[in-house]
Amino acid sequence: MTVKHSAIILAIGLGALMAPLAAHGAGPLSTLPVGRYECSLPGDAGGSPWIPVEDKRFSIKNASRYLSAEGSGTYLLSGDDLVFTRGPMKDERYRRVGTTMLRTLNPDGSLGRMRCVRTGPLQ
Repeated sequence: MTVKHSAIILAIGLGALMAPLAAHGAGPLSTLPVGRYECSLPGDAGGSPWIPVEDKRFSIKNASRYLSAEGSGTYLLSGDDLVFTRGPMKDERYRRVGTTMLRTLNPDGSLGRMRCVRTGPLQ
């Protein structure tokens, strides 16, 4: 195999790997701010404005790792799109809507009702 053929095969392979990211408008890879995240759903006018979702709390650690009550795993942040890739939250998807806030993503890509907000540093 010549160098030219190797370069073509490499380019095709890289293109195939990057296609799913490009299809979703992916941006550069990065990480979330380290700390504790509390999740909640909208309340109503007669009560609390936000209702905590206790079983969705998690902490972001270093190196694209997270910790929840059920265990630890990894995540991928591409642009503003977040997907948990391993562990108990695997396949959950969120969108970063501020420096410290995430919103769940519905299967069709629209924003869900639940939000998760960074509430402080790791303890």
